[in-house]
Amino acid sequence: MQDLTEGVARFRRDVFPAKAELFAALVGTHRPTTLFISCSDARVVPELITQSEPGELFVIRTAGNLVPAYAPGPDGIAASIEYAVAVLGVTDVVVCGHSACGAMTALAEDHDLEGLAAVADWLRHADASRARTTATGAEKVTALVRENVRAQLANLATHPSVARALARHTLTLHGWVYDIPSGAVEELDTAGSRARAAA
Repeated sequence: MQDLTEGVARFRRDVFPAKAELFAALVGTHRPTTLFISCSDARVVPELITQSEPGELFVIRTAGNLVPAYAPGPDGIAASIEYAVAVLGVTDVVVCGHSACGAMTALAEDHDLEGLAAVADWLRHADASRARTTATGAEKVTALVRENVRAQLANLATHPSVARALARHTLTLHGWVYDIPSGAVEELDTAGSRARAAA
C-alpha cells in the first residue's frame, strides 16, 4: 500500500500539474473514441500500451478478456458495453488478448479449478474458443489466446447496442494480441486467415 500512496503523491506533484488543462476539460466532457476490452492481468495496461491520454479509452477488464454473449438481466459488462456504444458513441472496440494469459493457460493445460468455482464458471465463456483451437503442445496456449479474441468479438456482436451500431456502420470491431516480452501488438484478421502488426 505504501507504493500506491507514494505513487499518488508523485502523480499530484509531477504528473497532474503538467496535464491540469486536460483534467479541467475532462470535468465537463467524456467522449472516448474506443472501447478497449482487455484481460485483468496486471501486466496488461491498455493506456500504457496504446499511449492514450485520460479520456481517450473506455476500458473494461475481465479475466481472460472474456465477454459473455448478451443475455437479459443485470450484467455489469453488458451495461458498460451498452453505455460505451449507445451513450458515449465510441467508434471502435478492441478486444485485446495477451501472451502468457493465465486464464487461457488454465484452459489449454486443463488445470484443476475444483477449488475455484467462480473462476471455473467464468471460464466457460471461453468454451467456443477451446472448441475451435486445434493446436497442441507448446503452441496450444498461443493458439487459444487468438481463438479466444475471435470468439469474444463474436460474443460482443450479440449485444443489441453493438449489433445496431454495426448495422449502421458506425462501429468497427478489432481483435488484438499483445506480446508481453516484446511489446508487439498483433491485429488479428477476424476472418481467421491473416494477422498483421497493429503498430
